[in-house]
Amino acid sequence: MDKWEDNKAWFLVLPVFIIVAFSAIIPLMTVVNYSVQDIFPGKRVFVGAEWFKEVLTSHRLHSALWRQFLFSGMVLLIEIPLGIIIALAMPKRGWGVSASLVTLALPLLIPWNVIGTIWIIFTRPDIGLFGATINSLGITFDHTSAPLDAWVTLMLMEVWHWTPLVALLAYSGLRAIPEAYFQAAKIDGASAWATFRYIQLPKMRGVLTIAILLRFMDSFLIYAEPFVLTGGGPGNSTTFLSIYLVKIAVGSFDLGPAAAFSLIYFVIILLFSWLFYQALQNVGKGENNG
Repeated sequence: MDKWEDNKAWFLVLPVFIIVAFSAIIPLMTVVNYSVQDIFPGKRVFVGAEWFKEVLTSHRLHSALWRQFLFSGMVLLIEIPLGIIIALAMPKRGWGVSASLVTLALPLLIPWNVIGTIWIIFTRPDIGLFGATINSLGITFDHTSAPLDAWVTLMLMEVWHWTPLVALLAYSGLRAIPEAYFQAAKIDGASAWATFRYIQLPKMRGVLTIAILLRFMDSFLIYAEPFVLTGGGPGNSTTFLSIYLVKIAVGSFDLGPAAAFSLIYFVIILLFSWLFYQALQNVGKGENNG
């Protein structure tokens, strides 16, 4: 009877498994099914790993993958340090805490497609506040025709949109540090850098791990913002993996290659997220041992 009572808890978990099956597992199996078939009107032919070979040897995929890694790397290198700096500069008590948190959260509340629209208007070379100002200084700026300008605009947009998330996570980690640590550091005469290096940064390792993983996965899956802002252009200069996948699936309606590519895309994200996590965990263990 006791064993039956213990097993009854599984009935509470069963709805979750059912929801996951319909929202994730079944669509995933459908994609796997498409990835090994060539689909004709009224007919399907098993082709094995042919679509995977075609996708993996595609020059356009290699270019999109390189652009994606470059974009995600630049995002992490800018947003993580900037978010930490903002968190350190935020007030610790008083009304300024609430005001800072609300202000930082505002960009996170805006839908992704609206973000792209806002930055289209903001960076227009004729009427946009940013674009018109830059051009009035004698600097030619047009993200619709110059690849470098498109990259600069995308990076500014991404940093503006998601750095607040890193700052909020870092701030939560800072506020969780007991005051006794800072009092001890003050008594020992530790400098501000030493306090940050040996107290604040190690204590933020958990939240920074979450921030790095979230930002890497989000930036690696980015679609709406660059699609609205540049459409993958000029040329293919901002065609990231997600945009390339949509072009295959929707633009060309090549469901087999699109399915194979989506599975490869999925594995890449899982692999690098795991590598990031393991690297950060090893850093944390090394600091604790030291």
